[in-house]
Amino acid sequence: MHLHFNISGSVCALLASFCVFLHAIPASASVVINGTRVIFPSNEREVSVRLTNEGASPGLVQMWIDKGDPKSTPNATEVPFLLTPPLFRVDPAKGQTVRMIYSQEPLPQDHESIFWLNLLEVPPRPQNVDPDDSNYVQMAFRTRIKVFFRPQALNTQEQVGTAPTKVTWKIVRDGDTYFLEAQNPTPYYINVVKTGLVNANDEKEVVPKFLNDEGGMLAPGKQERYALKNLKQTPPAALKVRFSYLNDYGGAVDVDSALTQ
Repeated sequence: MHLHFNISGSVCALLASFCVFLHAIPASASVVINGTRVIFPSNEREVSVRLTNEGASPGLVQMWIDKGDPKSTPNATEVPFLLTPPLFRVDPAKGQTVRMIYSQEPLPQDHESIFWLNLLEVPPRPQNVDPDDSNYVQMAFRTRIKVFFRPQALNTQEQVGTAPTKVTWKIVRDGDTYFLEAQNPTPYYINVVKTGLVNANDEKEVVPKFLNDEGGMLAPGKQERYALKNLKQTPPAALKVRFSYLNDYGGAVDVDSALTQ
């Protein structure tokens, strides 16, 4: 059974207008999620997500979950989770706990599944702004973090912690461009945030390459290529891969791995 969010059209219209500008005044989100990812063990009925308003003004917040569409809206997503409350106000220096409830709809048990948690914040209109001022446009802020649904049989610290070390790497060439090709044989999503080549003997970095968080995702059983744009010729044999990944707590962990042929 899919769970739907039912919010009034006027509220959705307000909350959906988040790509706008407020005069020339810089602004940033005040309501933040405590954590950079959510791990949802399959044997749990629900998990809690904690939010904090670090700003000086109250914020109206709406939250929803999607399957990976960055353009998703609260009323256009079907996921096996319910958020409660989905819409609320957070006062300055206060917090809010949101319950993420699993509907028990069957999900794969042999590998992780990924979803995205969205937070949309609409700050209040400043008191010194004329309500009839047509030059004023309301600004809103959207935050998205990953939700990893982890089957119970896979939820052991040893399995999770060693998964990145099982990724195999090799250098491949496509036209004039060299790539690091990664193969993930594990049932886990691995968030690669930095890759590079280093000399196996003197540890000198040969080709660094930085990736953004989303672009570096290695899905279970899948393969990804990362371009080595600074590499112009076949590299020497005595190289190894050095990469960083994000663990369950959002911390970066460095791993060295041998190159395969």
